[in-house]
Amino acid sequence: MPDTPDPPDAPTRPVRTEPPGAFAAKDPAGSSATAPDALRRALADARSPRVPALSPYAPEHPFPWSGPGLPLSGSGQERAEAAVAPGALPERATVGARADADPGSATTRTGTADAAPTGPDAPLDLARLLLLSLAAPAGTSGRLRPVPSAGALHPVRAHLLVGPGCSLPPGRYAYDPHAHRAHPRGPAPDGVPAGALLVLTVTASRTVAHYGHRAWPLLLLDTGHAAAALAQAGPPTADVQVCLDADGALLSAAAGLPRARTPQDEWQGADPELPLASVLFTSSGGSVPTIDPLSIWAARPRASASTPSPGAPMAQVGELAYTRRLLSFLAQGPARAAGTWHPAYRPKGVTEKALTARRSAPPDDLRRPPERELLARILTTARTASTAGLDWTVVTGGAAPALYAPGPGEPGLRLRAHGDARSTLAHWAARQRWIGATGAVLLAHGCPDDAPPAVVRLCHLAAGYAIGLAQAHATALGLRSRPIGSWQQADLGAALGEAPGRDWIVHGLALGAPPTEAATPPATRAETPLTTRTATAPATRTSPTRATRPTPHSTARTTAPPTPGATAGKNPPGEEERP
Repeated sequence: MPDTPDPPDAPTRPVRTEPPGAFAAKDPAGSSATAPDALRRALADARSPRVPALSPYAPEHPFPWSGPGLPLSGSGQERAEAAVAPGALPERATVGARADADPGSATTRTGTADAAPTGPDAPLDLARLLLLSLAAPAGTSGRLRPVPSAGALHPVRAHLLVGPGCSLPPGRYAYDPHAHRAHPRGPAPDGVPAGALLVLTVTASRTVAHYGHRAWPLLLLDTGHAAAALAQAGPPTADVQVCLDADGALLSAAAGLPRARTPQDEWQGADPELPLASVLFTSSGGSVPTIDPLSIWAARPRASASTPSPGAPMAQVGELAYTRRLLSFLAQGPARAAGTWHPAYRPKGVTEKALTARRSAPPDDLRRPPERELLARILTTARTASTAGLDWTVVTGGAAPALYAPGPGEPGLRLRAHGDARSTLAHWAARQRWIGATGAVLLAHGCPDDAPPAVVRLCHLAAGYAIGLAQAHATALGLRSRPIGSWQQADLGAALGEAPGRDWIVHGLALGAPPTEAATPPATRAETPLTTRTATAPATRTSPTRATRPTPHSTARTTAPPTPGATAGKNPPGEEERP
């Protein structure tokens, strides 16, 4: 999710009508025999070294939810009149024009929220919540936001399902991050509980244009990051819960979106939104609803919700149609449609200042190894926040490079293997050479080759969510960080001598101590190693006294470090990675 400048137009190559391993079932629910095989091929293709075809830069599509937008906070009388008298609403702000740009508003042009009322009876301030998470800073193009995104494309959108006790009247709304306003989309169901439920969707077209067959895992990771940003921005007086596995049809019904099975017809030419996750905010100590919140909102007829404005016809190239079908298939949750709600983990010390300061650091600022104690705390945050069966490892550089797993009990590090694996990580992560010199890398890994659809979806959403929380915690601890999203041939288990195909890197976070004036990065503190096997990940630079590590028998071609000729050129368009 790099915070990179807009790339120039690039020459195009012929686009495949259907990529290798095409998702055979047009209606995924209709073919249980071919869909799992197609998913395995999709995983293998996304993890393969095949480079996406070059495409021209795809501009952001216009916000599809027409009509005037409401300010997310302000006079209660003003909001009430706006909600009941649509004809009297102010004109919708244009893209890039912010409702918070005028003096005296609830938020300022600098992007910091003014002090809001606090306490158990204070309304949930949706303006502050979204300003600290998903909003595009005022006066900017919107590429750099508090939440990271692959290629700074920001495909995630939020639909606000608002009950009593919030800074907006109850109802459905679509959030415009450029104008920082909420567009009413219909009334709330009778008896809806207090609080706000946010349904997160993705629009796939721009990410597919940029990353091709590698786009669908990045869209899932982006959604997890957005869920983490929202969870961290919740006020201390709110209980926050996150659901990453609810059925896509239920999410669509709750948000009042067109059905996913016929997206292009019902979306009237607009970029279809595919729902993937949800975040719930309720007051601390409030009553727990007896029915899951998504089902309460889904009971409202779809006809009561507004539809997107017609857009220009969109070309249905094979890669894009394939990605949409695959995501719709992954979003199915027939075993437990309502999903599983988990209390959001919020690390201590993550303040509003840390959330607004959270940015992807330049690679040169990531060279100094962080202190082991800080790495242990961040690793604990990621493991605690993860809601899926992921494993976690920290790869360190310095004088005693090694791989560490979470330690038992209190935050700590357990030595997993000796050796410098950073050059191998650089090769696996789209050959980004800077990773070979970074201070440390936090890795989420798992998701075997034969994982069922629910596991594939949850592993990627949970990895994005946990890395998002880990990045916020790292910022609060004074560290620099940069997420790394696309991984090819990154079979970490096989590289460490385990069975191949069972333990793949899903997501990563590069970490570094703040840079200093020193010309040479300081070495990390040497530790007495525990008894462990030798790491099989190869290294480009080894100490004369360190034993040579064997190349793993099952992954010789996948773990070999890049040769100078392989990485001498600049990364081609489509290879920029997550910040």
